[in-house]
Amino acid sequence: MRAERVLTAGATAGLLGDLLLGDPRRGHPVALFGRAASAAERVLWRDHRGAGAVHTALCAGGATALGALAARSVRHCPAVSFALTAAATWAVVGGTSLGREARAIGAALAAGEVERARARLPHLCGRDPRSLDADGIARAVVESVAENTSDAVVGALVWGAAAGVPGLLGFRAVNTLDAMVGHRSPRHRRFGWSAARLDDVVGWPGARLTAGLAALSGGRPRAALTAVREDAHRHPSPNAGPVEAAFAGALGVRLGGTLAYGGRVEHRPVLNGRGRPVAVADIERAVRLSRRVTWLSLAACAAARTGWAALRRGRSL
Repeated sequence: MRAERVLTAGATAGLLGDLLLGDPRRGHPVALFGRAASAAERVLWRDHRGAGAVHTALCAGGATALGALAARSVRHCPAVSFALTAAATWAVVGGTSLGREARAIGAALAAGEVERARARLPHLCGRDPRSLDADGIARAVVESVAENTSDAVVGALVWGAAAGVPGLLGFRAVNTLDAMVGHRSPRHRRFGWSAARLDDVVGWPGARLTAGLAALSGGRPRAALTAVREDAHRHPSPNAGPVEAAFAGALGVRLGGTLAYGGRVEHRPVLNGRGRPVAVADIERAVRLSRRVTWLSLAACAAARTGWAALRRGRSL
């Protein structure tokens, strides 16, 4: 079996595993990586970009090297290589947990239990829920579903297609480091700079693929593409901007505006200003769009991998 077929089959099995099983409740590999990264931070922390760069290189580089070593050790055994790819894919993607949390918050809002929805929101994103009403919580959920479709699923599939198991583990390591130290807190403003910038780089292709597929499969392609063209560049994140704008246009809603993170108030630009305010029912629509984008991205990555392999074989003849 050719390597690209093993990779595609393994990635498909890993996504199916995520669909059926979700994330493990205990001993999640990403959580284990997070604890190791926290331990390294306690040793390496200095209020300096250089110290942060060493931390990022050690943690992300270590995860990537571990993936490379594992993939190399099984490269001559297709069955084991398939199993390794499936396990790595299942470990790094989080689409099912994303949808599950979003739907739980949506169910609480639909039942009028705003306090329960506020209590669950930190499980999904870092936004401060205390000042949010039901509509504000619904908007936060839709924005988080959009952004995490790229960060928790599509980005990993893109790097898996490009570099196999090392790409899967390396992408998740960088994305996790950004969530841990890449924010602009006083402690991490300098130390987390390299993790945040590296996350911007590795997240770039997945975010564009996510935005494009959301526009194509969301039912309003023209509105989605218009929102991306007109509004995405005004978002403070170079990757969340296109994704959230595409979801906003595809769902026909307005995203962005004032929000709070850890005591900081941000006034973000409105995405798809022609749309209506987010309603509770839009949470389910966003989750379904996320699921469509997930499987379309797997197909796109498999096609790209197969095409690149065929091109390389043609050049070698």
